[in-house]
This record gives sequence, C-alpha cells and structure tokens, in this order.
Amino acid sequence: GGSVQEEILEMIDREADGSESLEGFMMCHSIAGGTGSGLGSFLLERLNDHFPKKLIQTYSVFPNQSTDASDVVVQPYNSLLTLKRLTLNADAVVVLDNTALNRIATERLHVPNPSVEQINQLVSTVMAASTNTLRFPGYMNNDMIGLVSSLIPTPRLHFLMTGYTPLSFDHLGGEANPLAVRKTSVMDVMRRLLQTKNIMVSCSTRKDRGCYISILDIIQGEVDPTQVHKSLQRIRERQLCSFIPWGPASIQVALSRRSPYVKSPHRVSGLMLANHTSIRDLFARIAQQYDKLRKRDAFLDNYRKLPIFADDLSEFDESRDVLHELIEEYRASESPDYVNWGIERTPGEPDPGAFQERKAGEAAVVGQG
Repeated sequence: GGSVQEEILEMIDREADGSESLEGFMMCHSIAGGTGSGLGSFLLERLNDHFPKKLIQTYSVFPNQSTDASDVVVQPYNSLLTLKRLTLNADAVVVLDNTALNRIATERLHVPNPSVEQINQLVSTVMAASTNTLRFPGYMNNDMIGLVSSLIPTPRLHFLMTGYTPLSFDHLGGEANPLAVRKTSVMDVMRRLLQTKNIMVSCSTRKDRGCYISILDIIQGEVDPTQVHKSLQRIRERQLCSFIPWGPASIQVALSRRSPYVKSPHRVSGLMLANHTSIRDLFARIAQQYDKLRKRDAFLDNYRKLPIFADDLSEFDESRDVLHELIEEYRASESPDYVNWGIERTPGEPDPGAFQERKAGEAAVVGQG
C-alpha cells in the first residue's frame, strides 16, 4: 500500500474535489487475501485521517470457512488485522460471507458448484439493492447518513447482515428455475427476509441465538403502503423476530422504485439490512482460527519482514483485544442494562488507542453484572 499510496490518494482527492456534495465513501474488499486486507485496511485508515467527517461504508467479503477451499493459509491473520481496522475506522460494514453465499447458491439456487462469477452476481444484487434508494431517491432514506443512522445505534455495533428475496436463476443469467418461488406478495417477501436460510451471513438469527438491534427492509416493485402496514402487523402478531430490550422493536421499511433499465421477473423483491447480535459468532470463529495458528506461531515469517511487525507482534495482540471487545459488546447489547454498560465503559467518544483502559472498564462492568 505504501508504494502506491500517493497515486491512490491523489485520485481520491481529485474525485472528492470534483464532487458537489461529498457525503462519504464506499469500499469493496475482501478481508482474507493480501490486497483486500492489506491495501483495504491502509485505505480505511488514510480515508479516516483525510476525511474525518465523511461517512465510510464498506462491503466486506469474509472468507469461506465451511471447507478447506481457501488457498490463503494466513487468512485468519489477515482477517483479524482487517477486523481491527473495520471496527475502528469504518462507520458501517456490510458483511458478505462466502460460506453463506456458497450455501445459498447450492441449496437455494441448486447450483452444485457455483463459480466465482455467480457468487459475485449475488453480491452485486445485494449492492445494487442497498444503494437503490440513493440512486432513485424518494422522500426517505435518500442519503447514506439516513440509511446508516437508522441501523447503527452505537459506534462499535456497525456490522450489518443482508438478506435478499426472491433469488432465482434469472439473477444469475441462466434459465429460469422451475423450483423458484414465484409468489411475491409483500407479506411473502418480508416474511422470507427474516428466515435464516436467506441471510447472507453464516449465523443463525433464531430467537435463542440472539436478537435484532435494527432492521431495514428495502422493498422494490409495485407496492401498496397498506400492504406493508398489514405485513408488519402480522409479523408482530406472530413474533417472527425478537429485538433488543433497550431500543425500538420495529422493522423500518423503505419503498423504492425499480431501475427502468433492468427487467425483473418478480412483481415485488426485497433486501433486508439488519444489525443482529449473533454476528458475534462469525467473529468468534475467526478468533478461534487465529488462536490455533498463533499458538504454534505458524506462518509468521513474512509478517516479521514488514515494518509494523519489525520490533514485535503486538499489533496482532491489539487486534485480538479489539475483536474480543467487539464480541463482548455484541453479547452485552442483548441485556437491558447495555446502555449503562456502554456509558460506564466508555464515558465519551471511544478512544481507538486505549486498549488497556477499555479492557479494565469492561472487566469492572462485567464484575458488577
């Protein structure tokens, strides 16, 4: 990153200067490979320094953990180092989990061996839908800050899950899938978005595994607002989802227009952006994989050649602390006392450098609980 930083930052500055009303940045990257994690983290830190008041949202692809398919043996190291930067420097992170994307392609779309292109088309479908209200603005959710502020109540809890329905072969450029569900009423779409099998992160959203902090459904197509109201009422009556005890227990809905240039076989389609406490399970798996490698000090030679690791490997320890604190904060957010816990633990704005202070504060509050 250091060798090309001047060229990249010059391009970013040029584009920023040419913008009439710069609101923020969107970055797409992988957290496991060398470039996505290394250069991606470098850019995150530089953007935060250069544009401290601008929003930074990322679409971060997490590695496939269900098989030994990865050809990057150091992916736990890269993932951990990147997660520290995502926690401290990003305002919103849309998590796209390769494990879940492959499962959806295999089980839901009946593609035995999904190609990278097909997986990427799932990702592009989510990205296009999540920016739909920005590109075709209405009276609500027509800016990045409006979208993010409704989903993220506290600075650290900014990792978002996505769900999309209906998905079919039509989205993947192939023949229509006869098994695809064609009935797409507003109620069907909103109900399916809450099902774990449609979530693009390999974490269960069942009530016994955690609760929702916030939900935003972006519904596209021919939609009558009264249908949305009835659907929300039914979801509430059936108690299809559980929310945190200290915040508003409601699903936000944004109605958006379709692109006039893209034909869709479905009358109604929907994207869910959700903040759910069970995403800590994904982070815990990454921490567990890191601990296994670090215990043996495996594959660290290449890292020791870098300036940041020249003296010692404390950067790994700090990153592990940040991830541990993030997992604990998501766990604590399920408690009714979370608001007080947060105030006691970090009285003001979070200080990214104060690892020991945050750790001591966390221990004190846990002891009180």
